Amino acid sequence: MTTRGATVNDHVADNHNLIRVQGARENNLKNVSVDIPKRRLTVFTGVSGSGKSSLVFGTIAAESQRMINETYSAFVQGFMPTLARPEVDHLEGLTTAIIVDQERLGANPRSTLGTATDANALLRILFSRLGEPHIGGPQAYAFNVPSASGSGALTVKRGNKIAEKATFSVTGGMCPRCEGMGVVNDVDLTEIYDENLSIREGAIKVPGYTADGYYVKLFASAGFFDADKPIKKFTKRELHDFLYKEPVKVKMEGANMTYEGLIPKIQKSMLSKDRDAMQSHIRAFVDRAVTFQTCPDCDGTRLAEGARNSKINGVSIADACAMQLTDLAEWIRGLDEPTYAPLIQSLSDSLDAFVDIGLGYLSLDRPAGTLSGGEAQRTKLIRHLGSALTDVTYVFDEPTIGLHPHDIQRMNELLLQLRDKGNTVLVVEHKPETIAIADHVVDLGPLAGTKGGEITFEGTVKELRASDTLTGKHFGYRAHLKDTVREPSGQIEIRGASAHNLQDVDVDVPLGVLCVVTGVAGSGKSSLIEGSMPKDEAVFIDQSAIRGSRRSNPATYTGVLEPIRKAFAKANGVKPALFSSNSEGACPTCKGIGLVFTELGFMATVSTVCDECEGKRFQASVLEYKLGGLDISEVLSLPVAEAREFFADGEAKTPAAAKTLGHLVDVGLGYLTLGQPLSTLSGGERQRIKLATKLGEKGGTYVLDEPTTGLHLADVENLLALLDRLVDAGKSVIVIEHHQAVMAHADWIIDLGPGAGSDGGRVVFEGTPRGLVEDARTLTGQHLAEYVQ
Repeated sequence: MTTRGATVNDHVADNHNLIRVQGARENNLKNVSVDIPKRRLTVFTGVSGSGKSSLVFGTIAAESQRMINETYSAFVQGFMPTLARPEVDHLEGLTTAIIVDQERLGANPRSTLGTATDANALLRILFSRLGEPHIGGPQAYAFNVPSASGSGALTVKRGNKIAEKATFSVTGGMCPRCEGMGVVNDVDLTEIYDENLSIREGAIKVPGYTADGYYVKLFASAGFFDADKPIKKFTKRELHDFLYKEPVKVKMEGANMTYEGLIPKIQKSMLSKDRDAMQSHIRAFVDRAVTFQTCPDCDGTRLAEGARNSKINGVSIADACAMQLTDLAEWIRGLDEPTYAPLIQSLSDSLDAFVDIGLGYLSLDRPAGTLSGGEAQRTKLIRHLGSALTDVTYVFDEPTIGLHPHDIQRMNELLLQLRDKGNTVLVVEHKPETIAIADHVVDLGPLAGTKGGEITFEGTVKELRASDTLTGKHFGYRAHLKDTVREPSGQIEIRGASAHNLQDVDVDVPLGVLCVVTGVAGSGKSSLIEGSMPKDEAVFIDQSAIRGSRRSNPATYTGVLEPIRKAFAKANGVKPALFSSNSEGACPTCKGIGLVFTELGFMATVSTVCDECEGKRFQASVLEYKLGGLDISEVLSLPVAEAREFFADGEAKTPAAAKTLGHLVDVGLGYLTLGQPLSTLSGGERQRIKLATKLGEKGGTYVLDEPTTGLHLADVENLLALLDRLVDAGKSVIVIEHHQAVMAHADWIIDLGPGAGSDGGRVVFEGTPRGLVEDARTLTGQHLAEYVQ
């Protein structure tokens, strides 16, 4: 209640209009203090690695989530992940944070767009009520639930013991042939084993099954066949036991172990996983040894016969999931069932949200692992659009990833809608189209890594344009169309491409030039290049994020640590394993991490620098060995650019290491230290590390899927220079991209469209960037014309 003469605006509670950060030191932040206005749209910008994510996600969002977790009881907190308090002196004015990051949806092969959202659950309930013939509850339409039945004796202890006969049955929707995967596999046995060798001689060719390894010892001691006899001399029974035997207990070195045939063991350990989630050598083995084909029983729908035959108005749940979402939404609206009106309305609202956010071209049976970063991020956003919550903080990590300039406008409208409902919207972003709608801009820099981590600008967009920061200078950047373009040296012919939504596409992809494939999201770009182009001698660099733990770093991920360890070992006459913090050289106290973690139950885990190695991660005896005057920990502390010079000449000359480090410098990561944990790197830095690793692979053609992900405008210029160097060195570079600066720099453009989903899948333009601008009939041509000078 206010006093006489006072207005509502005078209330003391209305004075808290800022989120205050004081002394933030997460990762590379240098004691940053900043005030962020609430109920406004604030964009955080700066070059890749300047500290944006450390401030927004690592500090503000992390502390908000940690404090919310502390409101639960100690019992509940015991089941929740413990979140460490961020390195910051003081935070004030925080509200509940909802994070919409750029992580791809889970790559579980059983996960689809429908199962990853609420849509499939609602659809299953609808069919369990209205489907004819009726086959059971919602689980009867779920392809992840197998049918099961059983019987036995059930003992109920109520005074005297009473044994009762009990039976049960569960009607699931899983296709028994493919176990709900939609595909069946056929294994090429010649790639599984060499029949001329015995088990002990290393006949098994599967990764991880070495002749002296655990698995081979188990096979040899099982007793079902002679492990010293060549496999081609096995009897039918021995070969069956070797390949297909059901799990059975056997003795190995006095212990009870489970033996199982090689094929089911491979299926459980490798083939049940998503291909993209596999390690590269396992993926190569699976590609070589296994062929996948659509399940002939369910025709790829994953569903059992009962679920496929139960229909509403002639449409089965398999048909509904295969429909484009725009068509499915229309079909749902056409159902006249007043009894189930709330269910139909909820499902209709969910599908309309997909359409409103620009994903109407997808279908519910689309595997979640095949969604692009932009599609996955928008899918996560859907559940928040109709939320009645206000005064919360929405935190977005580059929401325009994977979006054509035409789609960015729609995403901007959604961000403004969230703000206008009274929410605080924090966006980490590089695209000028999104920065332009901000109420407030915070620019970090001036550069990346140790040369960043400072606030270089705070203010409005108008003030940013006039500022002297790197972002301010590039904000009004407009690309130039090239006066001359390179002539192709050949071409890849794609004929009759029909993967996903492609409509029998014929196109020639030029070689020896920079070719950009573009079009609105969902127009069929990746389907055309990654799904239809011959993969021989092509190096594919997709948008999937590299996984990083505190033990992995640029040296381990790129493989440069291997020649470095060998160089140290040769110079000092010792084993290479001593120079790995994950192997024999690791500090015994911290196990090679450099930090000691103290668990405090449900409270935040405390980390302290290891007293034994002082954070160097190696045993003291290992640090006595030198190469070129430096020990291994000092080498791992070198920035990449300095390390390249160190290994290029002199006593420490190691050409293999210098070459790989050169690739990291080429992609603009010369400032990173070799031993910096991957978990501390930004999305853009991880993307470029992956690019640098692939540059070392042999191949005449490079295919890059949205390489500008996570890159500042200044970084994009460096990327274009790198692509030019590749083409000038005789390589062919094909880039799937939406960024206008990359389009303008191309020698040849293939534009797909005109729309997304069933409205796309056709080539709407082939030619030079100048020709696309002059044509101006396609959406891409119109946006490129606005961008170039």
